[in-house]
Amino acid sequence: MKFAYVYVLDTLADWELGHVTAELNSGQYFRRPDGRVPVRTVGASREPVTTKGGFTIVPDLSVDDIRPGTCAVLLLPGADTWQDPRHKPILAKTAELLDSGCLVAAICGATAALAEAGILDNRPHTSNSLEFLTLFCPNYKGASFYRNEPVVDDGSLITTGSAGALPLARQVMRRLDVMSEDALEAWYNYYSTGEAGHFYALMEAVSGR
Repeated sequence: MKFAYVYVLDTLADWELGHVTAELNSGQYFRRPDGRVPVRTVGASREPVTTKGGFTIVPDLSVDDIRPGTCAVLLLPGADTWQDPRHKPILAKTAELLDSGCLVAAICGATAALAEAGILDNRPHTSNSLEFLTLFCPNYKGASFYRNEPVVDDGSLITTGSAGALPLARQVMRRLDVMSEDALEAWYNYYSTGEAGHFYALMEAVSGR
């Protein structure tokens, strides 16, 4: 079985990975009802972390426990504490996973951590803005690869800014090929507009599985 690994750290932005983790872990709208991708939380250690919303998370695993062969996707959330040196191991693990072909998805502050670590120097990517990366990441050399788009997928790494929770979730599920395209688009349209017609379309798309 492959897992969706979620890196957790103090001040994690709770809302940024809520959509994608809920759908991957539940598999409620997937092509195959038994096709869920279980979520496992990963910390710099097994010590509890506190999210920005005040939730306490005790990591299931530490960074060393991640094996490329068990990784469906590594999800990196935004947080205000990415500058802490204790997160260097997950950045090294990210580079290892990308080299192995594992999908990685990063949002908001996580993109800055990747930029500072040199992981975005030669990859198409996006973030909150180019100015955000150049201001907060003195070692960043990837400006020519920056794309002013809601979400960028370079084939291995998916990046987005702080408002990109839904586009990120859609692209991760598209890349993992867990939902039909009709169901995925109906899901995305419903959660981005709240219009009931899209929910009915979602129910219709999954009714025949």
